[in-house]
Amino acid sequence: MYEILAKEVLAPTIKKLKVKAPLIAKKTKAGNFIILRVDEKGERIPLTVADYERKTGIITIIFQEVGYSTKLLGRMEPGDKIQDIVGPLGHHIDLEGYQKVVLLGGGSGTALLYPKVRAFYEQGAEVISITGARTKNLVILEEELESFSDRVFIATDDGSYGHKGYVTDILKDLLIQEKDIDLVVAIGPVPMMKAVSDLTAEYEIETIVSLNTIMVDGTGMCGACRVTVGGERKFTCVDGPAFDAHQVDFEELINRLNFYQNEENLVHSQAVEEDN
Repeated sequence: MYEILAKEVLAPTIKKLKVKAPLIAKKTKAGNFIILRVDEKGERIPLTVADYERKTGIITIIFQEVGYSTKLLGRMEPGDKIQDIVGPLGHHIDLEGYQKVVLLGGGSGTALLYPKVRAFYEQGAEVISITGARTKNLVILEEELESFSDRVFIATDDGSYGHKGYVTDILKDLLIQEKDIDLVVAIGPVPMMKAVSDLTAEYEIETIVSLNTIMVDGTGMCGACRVTVGGERKFTCVDGPAFDAHQVDFEELINRLNFYQNEENLVHSQAVEEDN
């Protein structure tokens, strides 16, 4: 059992939890993730480790309440205990050799982006962070990004804060004006990551995306998280979650993410009936 030590509401549907997990905090690096179960009957949820404190043994997870299980997790409070946490899983991102990096986060993807921003900055790279949301009150981790970035840009769909439009608008301006960018990292909704990949391909700039696939066991055995990268079958849990964006079959990924939508809707409707 893993005790929740603190909780913060970052936005209407985005929650931040600090959890006591000493062994995970000791080993985690930027890009690693965990899989947790809220209770004995809960499904397994993959979540990126947003931050970690090795000395205190605390990890931070940030998530958006989308499906039934993340909403259940969002109801938990300090003092409550999570049934299981497995990790760190996946490969951490290689930080070596990059001088100037642009990192983009869309929506709750900014929570997944933050540890990469911090890691590149501490490694000595020039870091430009771009975060986007539908509206101002959904912008998260602005202060944290500013602490580990040389520049931070914000975009909102409705123009209520920062640039009115998409993160790719800001990225395109940077790619036109600054020719020394040697890496772009994008994390967020799949359509956003695909748009970033399409854009950077025009400028022949190395681009990494972190894929949020359906995942069950986290060991590569179930095959639920399989993706096609460079024409080859890969498993997000053991081969990723970070991949060369220009090699990812995004259309296949989008189709697979929608595979269990009907079942998710059914579970959600049953939970609403039980609450009432």
